[in-house]
Amino acid sequence: MSRFEVQYFALLREQAGRSVETIESTARTARELYADLARQHGFSLGAERLKVAVNDEFASWEQVLAEGDRIVFIPPVAGG
Repeated sequence: MSRFEVQYFALLREQAGRSVETIESTARTARELYADLARQHGFSLGAERLKVAVNDEFASWEQVLAEGDRIVFIPPVAGG
């Protein structure tokens, strides 16, 4: 089990009820971690609608995570 810091923005922040959390998870990839968090927080956005960043750089959903990684799930932005 590894510990990760996860940061949320916009709709994900509203659904999670917080902007940052530290979690322990057995997830090996960003995709697995998002699936766990989506179940836990009831996220309405599928991974295909998000970008993911690991340690401040955009990453693949299949990137293998390491202890202490900082993960940000980035929802689409609307505006004019």
